[in-house]
Amino acid sequence: MGLCFASLATHQTPSNNSPHYSGSAREMGITESTSVNGGSSSINSNNMVFPSVETRNLKQFNFADLKAATKSFKSDALLGEGGFGKVYKGWLHEKTLTPTKAGSGMVVAVKKLNSESLQGFREWQSEINFLGRISHPNLVKLLGYCCDDIEFLLVYEFMPKGSLENHLFRRNTNSEPLSWDTRIKIAIGAARGLAFLHTSEKQIIYRDFKASNILLDEDYNAKISDFGLAKLGPSGEDSHVSTRIMGTYGYAAPEYIATGHLYVKSDVYGFGVVLLEMLTGLRALDKNRPIEQQNLIEWAKPSLSDKRKLKSIMDERIEGQYSTKAALKSAHLILKCLQCDRKKRPHMKDVLDTLEHIEAIKDRTK
Repeated sequence: MGLCFASLATHQTPSNNSPHYSGSAREMGITESTSVNGGSSSINSNNMVFPSVETRNLKQFNFADLKAATKSFKSDALLGEGGFGKVYKGWLHEKTLTPTKAGSGMVVAVKKLNSESLQGFREWQSEINFLGRISHPNLVKLLGYCCDDIEFLLVYEFMPKGSLENHLFRRNTNSEPLSWDTRIKIAIGAARGLAFLHTSEKQIIYRDFKASNILLDEDYNAKISDFGLAKLGPSGEDSHVSTRIMGTYGYAAPEYIATGHLYVKSDVYGFGVVLLEMLTGLRALDKNRPIEQQNLIEWAKPSLSDKRKLKSIMDERIEGQYSTKAALKSAHLILKCLQCDRKKRPHMKDVLDTLEHIEAIKDRTK
């Protein structure tokens, strides 16, 4: 596998045309050593970081097998694409994880790195370093990876209901809008996943919590995906991790944007943003809305503590499905998560407890 890393080092040359290449190698984190649960990655003479061999039982796929599993990465197998590259639907034998014909065997999601993106390569490494060692029902399962010359891929369990983002914001006439109960179920699952990361032996800060990174299985159980920007939490007496500012505008906590200081409570802010999106059915940022409503937090915050105003910002697609008590309790939780002072935000364990209490409120009287 070392040859793959060396080939990427010689293949990639910083270019003014690539937005991810700004800064020195150290600023880009290439010399950074990552450690989770006692295992650490190593650095070779080219300053390329090797994933640790201590990852759990991940299969190392060869490129030919993944090409066969995805019908040669044809467009009709494409599930989506982003900054990392493209994600394809593939089919593998359930026990041997060898390629099978489309429509038979186990469905998987295959993420294929954009070979021009050094940032994408770093995120590929991060996914292996984190998801290769940790496991939880509310984290998407990484099955394996591929490192073949300049081809870098990741293979995940397939999540048939897609992302929370698609259900909330992409008005599909063929699918029912998410009900209030389903939204709370999804919020609880995502909160469990974050709480697990924050309380694990080696504390993990997720750093990019947003609706597009919450995937849903057949029963709408939420699983957090995409650990490309995740960081180990502070060690010793440190309260934060200092890092280059990355993530998604609109979800990033104010202290992180202002200073580059990353705290576990920075994730709590992002969770509050997503919970607000679930309540309103609106994106955190949308330039197509009237100017005073383009920033959801600024527009909605004043209504979250007022019973009458709250109803006016609730998603009309879930009208009549919740009680005023449950809606108000949810709104108050959002306000706590969105506190500008990170110290006043709750821990994710407390957020989870509150959401479970909200789920238990079954009275839908006004």
